[in-house]
Amino acid sequence: MILKLINFVGSLCFLLYGMKLMSDGIQKSAGQRLQAALAFMTGNRFVGLLTGCILTMIIQSSGATTVMLVSFVNAELVTVVQAIGVIFGANIGTTVTGWIVALGSSFEIKDYAIPIFGLGYLFYILKKFKSKEGFWLAIMGFGLLFFGLGGLSNFFAEPIVKSFVINFINQVNDFGIISYAIGLFIGIVLTALIHSSSAMSAIVIGMAVAMSKEGNASIEELNEFWRFGAIMIIGSSVGSTVDAILAAIGANANAKRTAAVHVLFNVATVIIALIFFKPFIAFVELVSPGHNIVFRIAMLNTAFKVMGTVIFIPFVNQISKFVSIIIKDDVVSEENVYRLEFNERMAIESPEGCVFRAQKEITVFSDVVVQMFDELQTGLLKFGKEFLETGYQQIEKLENYCDQMNEQLTQYLVRCTHLHLSDEAKDNVALMMQLIGEMESMSDGCLNIASQLKKAIEKEMSFRQEDFERLLPYFELARQLLYFIHKNVAKIQKLTQEQFDFASELEQQIDDERKALKKIARKRLESGADVKSELLYMDIIRQIEKIGDRCFDVAGDLR
Repeated sequence: MILKLINFVGSLCFLLYGMKLMSDGIQKSAGQRLQAALAFMTGNRFVGLLTGCILTMIIQSSGATTVMLVSFVNAELVTVVQAIGVIFGANIGTTVTGWIVALGSSFEIKDYAIPIFGLGYLFYILKKFKSKEGFWLAIMGFGLLFFGLGGLSNFFAEPIVKSFVINFINQVNDFGIISYAIGLFIGIVLTALIHSSSAMSAIVIGMAVAMSKEGNASIEELNEFWRFGAIMIIGSSVGSTVDAILAAIGANANAKRTAAVHVLFNVATVIIALIFFKPFIAFVELVSPGHNIVFRIAMLNTAFKVMGTVIFIPFVNQISKFVSIIIKDDVVSEENVYRLEFNERMAIESPEGCVFRAQKEITVFSDVVVQMFDELQTGLLKFGKEFLETGYQQIEKLENYCDQMNEQLTQYLVRCTHLHLSDEAKDNVALMMQLIGEMESMSDGCLNIASQLKKAIEKEMSFRQEDFERLLPYFELARQLLYFIHKNVAKIQKLTQEQFDFASELEQQIDDERKALKKIARKRLESGADVKSELLYMDIIRQIEKIGDRCFDVAGDLR
């Protein structure tokens, strides 16, 4: 018996690892396009529903979808209202695993599990097919999934195990309504332990496959198992929320609200299903193909999730308001402190999502640099003590924030390099490491210019009005180049030749204007102008040109 239990645990591990390998392989194959779809295809509740459903069907993990979703809400890429539709869709999408397992069992696909795994591994190690390694990983996972399922079916088909399961269910059913609570508890706990409602449904279906083999169980015993299995499947819906809860720990209020929606929706759906359990079971039996309990369980899982979505989809806004009441807004800190937490749960469920999360922070970094530059432009227009009282302090504060971003983003990206990423994501990590260095240098340049202006104001240096009139167009050229870079940094995508030529032309105009302005300043020095003022003026010109150079370096990185 001990050997049989070891075989059970081993088969379960094959099943879980196979599902994980499938999910990771598909995510790696798709690169960051899946994360982009999740972040930008949530326009309304129905689009969000469709996005969550399709994404979860593709990656075979509602846990990965909800973890990404919580993280994206935390990063303000997605709102709570948008996230609700995705949660509903993910719950439906996760039921496709049950159908795959049910269909696979009818074709005895487990007999081909080892050849499928071997084929996937063969192509995975061949360099010629290296570009599709994510796809071959998914094939290997598919093989392992059915290999594990075959082991589970064999375990439950053992006479001693079958007898134990049947006797247990018969004894539990004698408790009447309490049997529902026991089945529910088993479904919740087992799903929470293995972190996968899909795996839980696969286990129940594996048991059903073993029980439904000719001679293994009577019609009455099959019906008893079908009802108890249905309760466990319903309970697994609550257990599946553990990933969202873990992902929300330490996150902001909106991320916690998203996790709360997932929990409340699943719990409410379970309560409704239990209240109307008998008519619901009768409905599933009516629409299921034949009298096969394997397909009944798959159908129940889908019907249960669809039912909950149909009931609650009209109340998305009300649900959002409710969770906003029970989870209060974060206390806003006046401290200028940047924090970027590395989401360990996302690193496990969706490593590509960690990279996508960093892209959002790169956009924030670029926003801050642009804000500093705009403050400088205002300082030039309002050259005087007003700049000392507001503008300089703001630039100094923002530069300190950029220093924190540089340090924490670098640490975050270094951790990303150790994840199992697609080639596209690895390239993006390397690119972002370069970008944050360039943007940090830009922020330093902005502070240097602000310091020069501060020095000039404090020492009451005089500048001619025409000097400012010449400087502002030059400054505007640098601002145009910075805004161009800012727009493309947000996308983290390669520049076209036309875009690079545009950046190159702006950079050349900045160089030409710098030469013209320095030439004018030197002539004034020769004619007896104030040396300190002219040298400071020339230094400001040089610093602005250096920011332009940094912007052009970024264009080169994006090329």
